[in-house]
Amino acid sequence: MTKPVNVGVVGCGYWGPNLIRNFRSLPECRLVAMCDLSESRLKHLHAIYPEVEVETNYERMLARTDINTVVIATSLKHHFPMAKASLLAGMHTLIEKPMAASTEQCEELVEIARSKGLVLMVGHTFLYSAPIRKIKEIVDNHEIGEIRYISARRLNLGLFQKDINVAWDLAPHDIAIILYIMQEMPHSINCRGGAHITPGIEDVTSMSLHFSKERSAIIHSSWHVPRKVREMTSVGSKRMIVYDDILTQEKIKIFDARVERPPHYDTFAEFQYAYHYGDIHSPYIKQDEPLKTECQHFLDCIRNGTVPITDGAAGMEVVQILEASSESLKLRGAPIALTQARCHRDTAIPLSRMGSAGLPDERYPPTSGAPATASVK
Repeated sequence: MTKPVNVGVVGCGYWGPNLIRNFRSLPECRLVAMCDLSESRLKHLHAIYPEVEVETNYERMLARTDINTVVIATSLKHHFPMAKASLLAGMHTLIEKPMAASTEQCEELVEIARSKGLVLMVGHTFLYSAPIRKIKEIVDNHEIGEIRYISARRLNLGLFQKDINVAWDLAPHDIAIILYIMQEMPHSINCRGGAHITPGIEDVTSMSLHFSKERSAIIHSSWHVPRKVREMTSVGSKRMIVYDDILTQEKIKIFDARVERPPHYDTFAEFQYAYHYGDIHSPYIKQDEPLKTECQHFLDCIRNGTVPITDGAAGMEVVQILEASSESLKLRGAPIALTQARCHRDTAIPLSRMGSAGLPDERYPPTSGAPATASVK
């Protein structure tokens, strides 16, 4: 693609300014406009970036001939209508997580992008972070043995939402990371929680994802914890990885610890578990801003005509799990079976090789190094 990537960002509240800052810093694009209903927010940002035009009307921004790419950082209820409008206008689109409010909405966006040959990407920022990429490398190299389960905690005090529960607010990052590591969709979900502040809006949830080979993942989300917690533990058959995103240094620690059961025993008195305790290792990780890497990847996919790592189909998988968690909450934690799966890819693939619904075309073999898809019952 030789056409310049001219970007317009809609949503200048909590996360939008970070996207504006990063896109403005990248030489491969030109940040043309910032759009928001709040004139005070636009005035503040325009004082920081005077060369970037401001707009309070989204339809007017889409009608501009000097913009071919849209970044959506609004509240969830606006994701689908805004993304649909931008795609129908022929613009590449980046949507903040979660992608949309339902699987059906996601499917429609993926199909529009596919039919028009446009790049559709979802802002699962942690998949572009060095620590998560390192964890993936360690797991893929079987340095911790076979994954047994993953436990994630994403906790803080607020911000209490009025239209989505805490799982939809906080869990998308953890779900995306877990799918990235596991390389398959779970076959069932169950979730329990409580609504202590706003009736009908759960502010604490515990979600369980069940995978093949007796593997599982647990995600604890809460708006009720007085300190910010961002932790994930990956337990393998040989070692364990503890990831703490709050730490400025040594975010990843590998524990050479495990427990084993004896291969055989004659009497119950002879039975005992074997505990192994070894060293703790913290690998070196180059510190880069994940959001900048994400924005650069989006631009690269536009310029090269490739499908992003966190494409629309990946965003749809996360929404499918969130929908299942909401259904389980209504049923007091009853398990909800999932029926769809696709191949997670760690590399971008050409848009021309994508089939219907944004999935890899079966006529083409997997990209070199890409994992095979896992079947889900």
